[in-house]
Amino acid sequence: MKLDELLKERSGNACELCGAVNDLKVYEVAFAPGNAEESSIYICPKCQTQIDKKDVLDNKHWELLSTTMWSEVPAIQVVSWRMLNRLRNESWAADNLDMMYLADDLLNWAKASGDHESDGSVELHRDVNGALLQDGDTVVLTKSLDVKGSTLNAKMGTVVKNIRVVADNTEQIEGKIEGQLIVILTKYVRKQNA
Repeated sequence: MKLDELLKERSGNACELCGAVNDLKVYEVAFAPGNAEESSIYICPKCQTQIDKKDVLDNKHWELLSTTMWSEVPAIQVVSWRMLNRLRNESWAADNLDMMYLADDLLNWAKASGDHESDGSVELHRDVNGALLQDGDTVVLTKSLDVKGSTLNAKMGTVVKNIRVVADNTEQIEGKIEGQLIVILTKYVRKQNA
């Protein structure tokens, strides 16, 4: 039986974290030491984007962790612990963390993400006005820019289509201007509405 079929059966074809039933996918939990079935969960897009820190945490969405944290599936326990740690400033999350027990090997796996050491905030790519930037967006330059190592001067008002966000730096995006791929600082762009 395929992994996705096993997880569908295990989950009852619902998100194993929040219970949603639409657009579910197999998600491999980061830093997993075990086999694919034990280290994967079946989740919805909203859970995935928040786990991957690509969206701001929705505290109400995660209140179901008080139930799912008791799952016998190691990957669900680990993700529950990580998300509760990100939300630990909420009294309900702190209370659940106090009650939750993980065996040493699972606790080591859970701590590998570092979520217990951060404040749970999510840094996202935002334009000069604070609008969220994502791969494929179109932006407009708000300042004329000289491109280092090139004679190219990108003029204010230039439209840059199909941008790519730089994964490890929320202040940078990549885009093509006059056929040349360049890195652009997010503080010099404005998202163009569709």
